[in-house]
Parts: sequence; C-alpha cells; structure tokens
Amino acid sequence: MNTTESPSVFNNLETLSTAELLAGINSVDQTVPQAVAKALPQIEALVEATVARLAAGGRLFYIGAGTSGRLGILDASECPPTFGVPHGVVIGIIAGGDTAIRKAVENAEDDAEQAWRDLRAYDINEQDIVVGIAASGRTPYVIGGLEQARRHGTATGCIVCNAGSGVAAVAEFPVEVVTGPEFVTGSTRLKAGTAQKLVLNMLTTATFIRLGRVKGNKMVDMQLSNAKLVDRGEKMLMDELRIAQPEAAELLRQHGSVRAALVAYKA
Repeated sequence: MNTTESPSVFNNLETLSTAELLAGINSVDQTVPQAVAKALPQIEALVEATVARLAAGGRLFYIGAGTSGRLGILDASECPPTFGVPHGVVIGIIAGGDTAIRKAVENAEDDAEQAWRDLRAYDINEQDIVVGIAASGRTPYVIGGLEQARRHGTATGCIVCNAGSGVAAVAEFPVEVVTGPEFVTGSTRLKAGTAQKLVLNMLTTATFIRLGRVKGNKMVDMQLSNAKLVDRGEKMLMDELRIAQPEAAELLRQHGSVRAALVAYKA
C-alpha cells in the first residue's frame, strides 16, 4: 500500500493559524524516528554490506529523483569534509542531472534506462554498491538502475517509505521506513524526506566509523577547510595531547589534519 500518498489526517489546512500549522507539522514529525527505529535491522544489513564494499576499494552510489536524489547528493557531498575520504568514494546521482539539483526536470524520474547510463559513466563495477532512494518506492529511474546493477553483479540497497514497493523488491539490502500520510497529502519532502535523511546520516556515519575515520568521538580526518574547522581541530589536539593552543595550531599547520598531527606528536 502506498501510504505516503494517503490523505493527511489533517484537513482544511488553509483555515489554521500559523501556530496550529506548526504544531501539526511537529506532531507528525515526531513519528519519524519511531519509524526509523523499526527499520534498524535492515539499516544494519545495509551498513555491513557497504562497509565490506568500501573496505575492499569499492564505492557507494546513490540514485534518486527529486527530493530523494537531492538528499543523496547532500549526503555524498558531506562525506569528504566530515570523514576526509576522497571525492568519488560516495557519489550521488539525480535523475535529470545536475540541473535537477535546483530545478525539477520534467519526466526525468520516469526513464527506467537512464540511471544505468548515469552509473556507467562512472565505470561502476561489482566492487561497488548502489543505494536507490525513493520515498514512494516506485520510481522507474531507481527501479531500472537497481535492476541493471544487480544484473551486472553490483550490490544494491534502497531507502523507501512504503512497504512492499517495487524498489525494495529489486534491492538486495532494502530499508523500508514506513512513514505514513504526510501533513500535506503526498508531500514526501516532509516526513519521508526526514526519514531518508536520518537513514542516510546513519548509513555513512556508521560506515566510516567502522572504517576507522573517527577516533573516540572525534572527526580526526575532517578537512580543515575553514576557520571554524581549524578551531575545532586545534581544540581536539589540545584536549587529546594536553597542549596549549599555539602548539596545537602549529601541529595542524605542519601536518594538515588532526590524525596526522596526533601520529606525529606521539611518534
């Protein structure tokens, strides 16, 4: 059943005050973490599959359309600065290409062949894993991409927000977070989008912790790309090594990352 398209339990939204609208949205949003919790075993299986592929030199691909595609691109773009992994380890692909990141591209999600063409542009192979993201679970672009990936021996997963969907049926490691009706009927950028973002956070965070990209609870491999992150890096070194800020700043300047500075100091 396509519950993401079911009628909202709220009605006559245009008659509600701003306070009533916000309270309603907030009340339904609180159900999202509960739905994610029910899918934890599925998320665990997807993380384990992803860790295995990336540890062996493979890559993680996201494919999706609309909001789902944008969320994949967002998660992929945040992995290099957060975990210090090279660009190209996690890759987000959206139906309609980069134009669709900012503007809807008409009918892009309906092309069942295009996702595989998009993946082949990256020389995808059996070492990689492809995760399809689709709130409805019925997006042809995603279904076609996952089908072709499996046919060519590439591992597949998905993040969907309906049970028993076409996308989940073609994924080896499906994650089904059933979020139910939206506050505005069918507007899956709301609860479904929030659920997808939570799962994506969990997937890459758990994966890169498992792959050694976090020490203790610190992002020791983060890219020092702005003053805030440099300051954070200095504080990490000050706390870990019990040194003053000038020495921490000099260590970072010499070695370029918190991890490298820690290794050099303790050598």
